[in-house]
Amino acid sequence: MDESEWLATRFEEQRPRLRSVAYRMLGSVTEAEDAVQEAWLRLSRADSDAISNLGGWLTTVVARECLHLLRSRRRRREDLVDSLDGPLPDPLVTAADAPDPEQEALLADSVGLALLVVLDSLSPGERMAFVLHDMFDLPFADIGPLVGRSPATARQLASRARRRVRTADLPSPDVEAARQRELVDAFYAAAHAGDFSALVGLLDPDVVFRADVGAGRPAAVHRGADVVARQAQAARGATVHPVLVNGLPGVVTLREGIPVSLMAFTIVRDRIVAIDGIRDADRVRQLVAGILPGA
Repeated sequence: MDESEWLATRFEEQRPRLRSVAYRMLGSVTEAEDAVQEAWLRLSRADSDAISNLGGWLTTVVARECLHLLRSRRRRREDLVDSLDGPLPDPLVTAADAPDPEQEALLADSVGLALLVVLDSLSPGERMAFVLHDMFDLPFADIGPLVGRSPATARQLASRARRRVRTADLPSPDVEAARQRELVDAFYAAAHAGDFSALVGLLDPDVVFRADVGAGRPAAVHRGADVVARQAQAARGATVHPVLVNGLPGVVTLREGIPVSLMAFTIVRDRIVAIDGIRDADRVRQLVAGILPGA
């Protein structure tokens, strides 16, 4: 094995972790892959003999690229008062049953959609400090230089981010996966039958349904069991294909065989407490490519 092959092998060993870092930093599958690819390009041009800790060096490169992308993204849009109004981060969509090894690796990299939405509301420095320290155990002495701050300031950034995450009081599924799928199936059965009472019975009274309808448009947010049940009734007529969305039970809805929306359900105490959806058909088709037959 020559040096270039050896280096490529070492890089592939690091790829899953680098992808995890980038996805949590960016909430975008495409941008995360771009950040990881940039790390490979820089490694291929670097003097590998001078790199004593390859994993740390690559993590630093990916983190800096992510920070650059986050800052550019933030300059392109005004800060939103309510993070619910922003676009939904790219979910990781995998097969609902018997995922292949690549899909299982993606699922292992996933983090909840609700947490990704909260992370999107943080400043770039807060997000980097929180992700690198709280999720990947990097010391603040290493994080500080990445965000151009002292280690003490980096610690403060992570602390502010941690408070935002805690304040969000994110719902955590507490029933087994099979039961979650039963409830999602029952939800669509009731929606297709137009059974309003059954829909309300499946929903938490304070359920939130959030639908990302496309770039440049605010998300549609509906709250309360009655309101969400009426929305579900209005969407009758589509066929559904079960998937996992960042580990949550979800469905792709299709009309005339074409994917048009993607929904993820959070279930707590046998009730649906949150539904996160993407209704941008072009984006849905990209996200489910290779998951659905013919998609």
